[in-house]
Amino acid sequence: MSSTTLVAKRRRHLLLASSFLAPIMALGISGAQAQQTAAAADQLPVIEVNPPGDQNRTRAKPASDQGSGTRRVVAPNPRPSSNRNPAPGTGSNVASQGDGQGGGGAPVRQFAGIVGSSATVITAEEIAHSPAQTLQEIIAQTPGVQLTSLFGGVNGAKTSVDLRGFGAFATSNTLVLINGRRLNDIDMAGVDFSTIPRDSIERIEITRGNSGAVLYGDNAVGGVINIVLKNGVGGPPVAIRGEAGVGSFNQRMASVSAATNFGPWSTSFYGNAIKSDGYRVNNALEQRNGVGNLNYSTPGLTAFVTVTGDDQKLGLPGGRLVDPSIGLNELVTNRRGAATPLDYGNQQGASATAGFTKTLWNGVDLIIDGGVRDKKQQGAFFSPFANSYVDSHLQTWSLTPRLSVKNVMFGLPSSILTGIDYYDATFHQERPEFKGTPPIHTYDLSQRTIAGYWQQTLGLLPTTDFSYGARIQNTSLSARDRLNDPPNCALFFTCGAQNLPLDSSEVQHALHVGLEHRFNNIVSVFGRAARAFRTPNVDERLSSGPSFDPVFFTPIPGTFQLKTQTSHDIEGGFRIKSGGFQMQSSIYNMDLENEIHFNPALFFNTNLDPTRRYGSETSASLRVSDSVLLRGGVAYTRAVFREGQFAGNDVPLVSRYTASGGVTWNIWQNYLVADATVRGWSERYMDNDQKNTQRRIPADATIDFKLSGAYQHFFWSVSVNNVLNALYYDYAIASTFTDGRFSAYPLPGRTYMVKAGATF
Repeated sequence: MSSTTLVAKRRRHLLLASSFLAPIMALGISGAQAQQTAAAADQLPVIEVNPPGDQNRTRAKPASDQGSGTRRVVAPNPRPSSNRNPAPGTGSNVASQGDGQGGGGAPVRQFAGIVGSSATVITAEEIAHSPAQTLQEIIAQTPGVQLTSLFGGVNGAKTSVDLRGFGAFATSNTLVLINGRRLNDIDMAGVDFSTIPRDSIERIEITRGNSGAVLYGDNAVGGVINIVLKNGVGGPPVAIRGEAGVGSFNQRMASVSAATNFGPWSTSFYGNAIKSDGYRVNNALEQRNGVGNLNYSTPGLTAFVTVTGDDQKLGLPGGRLVDPSIGLNELVTNRRGAATPLDYGNQQGASATAGFTKTLWNGVDLIIDGGVRDKKQQGAFFSPFANSYVDSHLQTWSLTPRLSVKNVMFGLPSSILTGIDYYDATFHQERPEFKGTPPIHTYDLSQRTIAGYWQQTLGLLPTTDFSYGARIQNTSLSARDRLNDPPNCALFFTCGAQNLPLDSSEVQHALHVGLEHRFNNIVSVFGRAARAFRTPNVDERLSSGPSFDPVFFTPIPGTFQLKTQTSHDIEGGFRIKSGGFQMQSSIYNMDLENEIHFNPALFFNTNLDPTRRYGSETSASLRVSDSVLLRGGVAYTRAVFREGQFAGNDVPLVSRYTASGGVTWNIWQNYLVADATVRGWSERYMDNDQKNTQRRIPADATIDFKLSGAYQHFFWSVSVNNVLNALYYDYAIASTFTDGRFSAYPLPGRTYMVKAGATF
């Protein structure tokens, strides 16, 4: 082994160790003080073996909200919520993936998610108090989470969330769930968090790493974000809530929710609407979202129907060009201008899900649910060389029966979850030059997946839990392209060649093994190893081969063929919970093969040489008093090429260091509450800079501040975001042919938002 390699490895180990231990040293004094002042350790409930009273839990949800990862306790919510119950049935089943039952004074579990994994739970109170205006910014306060925004950040429209450093392809490597059911479609659009009414959310469960692939399937490479919705069950007979607000860039918003309860029946509705001129020219946003539930709940049977809808219209302003060779810098001379003043992207979505949970006998629950999701998208793109209109329709049917068994096996507490996932998706897209003209390309793809999985957790000792699981999944794909050459194809090179048809079938598997040991009621250690996979999405397959010969620029037929991406993870860490102090820290290593990436020079996707992610993540919170809570987190994330021509280089669009901190201060009995957060990140390489030779996207930080309060049925808030008016951007793409030339997507400076509302 060369000396250079040895030095690089030592430096890597030193960075990991320092990033892992530094937060411990910084917070150790606070933790010791919290332990001394606590009258007694905050005991967590033991895990029940009998069926819990609430059968409506997501696949990896703990039996109690307490101890779920690094959940941060906050001041009481000044904006009343109609209920505190998750949506029943949807994707729900098990009370716990771990049943390490404490007894006789033995230490009880500090974490009841997927054993061996690191996780965070963001509560409805935290969401209500947060000064952040988007769900993505709230999630980004979790260590290791990074954001990429192209369109001004209004309401978080099209802003992507990146778990563990996947850059431009973060949306395809982060699995998003609603009540435990997949939201990721087979296209590349990703999940738009702005379509989820913020007030409809009960909690957000974030599990980092790829262990969620056993329970939920592909896309769970970087991690899983599960958004659990409210439903009104267990609330008053009638509850109504309304809110309105105004803010920067002529932003107007309104939201309304209502819930009713009558015997075993309950209904709820959550809706919101927003309009904004946007930060930049051609950046206007108009959006409406709604979620409705009908629930039936009895001790032995729960059933539900959930319906959602969303409608979004968004202007696409393009980037701001910087070219030092000609003295051009639009980030300075015209930061809010538009390179594409006529481009736009619209989206309409709808879904319906129904299911039930039936207790068959003590400790055994049958959960059956299914649904349909429909998404339509239209986009227009104009340029001097070629125009394009895209009209897409994607529909996905699903059926996900499963069985939850909680019993004693060989004298050990056991929790088993096993089931079948079936998804059938059809995709149709037409690409004419202009809306209403005959399409040049017409794409039709259908994809069916069927998978079986098993995950079991055993309490090996009163202090030790062990889990293992596996998934086998078959993916069948049929893809066709129909080309209709218009007269100007040869002139503008806009048509390319007709893709070759593809019919394929592939079997993939996911694995997980995890262990957690509790030394006492304060300190525990955990570790895991897992394998996951990601199948290429339809957008990647549509551009899966060179569109043109690089020498003669003649069209080349595509093939739709790309290899499936796989990942292998290992992770280890510890958790501390003592009085008002909580902490979680871990280090991880992830090796990937066949990672998928877009080549902007030749306009096609390809499988990369092997890559690697490694790093550390630490989060902590300290309740100083009944009215003051401190919280913070730090992460070191490294994404590098392991082999090939870019070996040793960083993967673009990944910051090595991220950190966040915050304070919640209940100044005066909920009449006045202050909340402040700071989020910072280090520089990152621009998209399309695998060589790591171009200038980097600068490091930056933002501070957000919010004052809120409640009096009887009325509540209000005033927020200032990006208090220091940082002029930053987190996405830029480097020119393939001109060094120093790039296009950046600037984000807003200081903004304001004022809201007021009432509950009845």
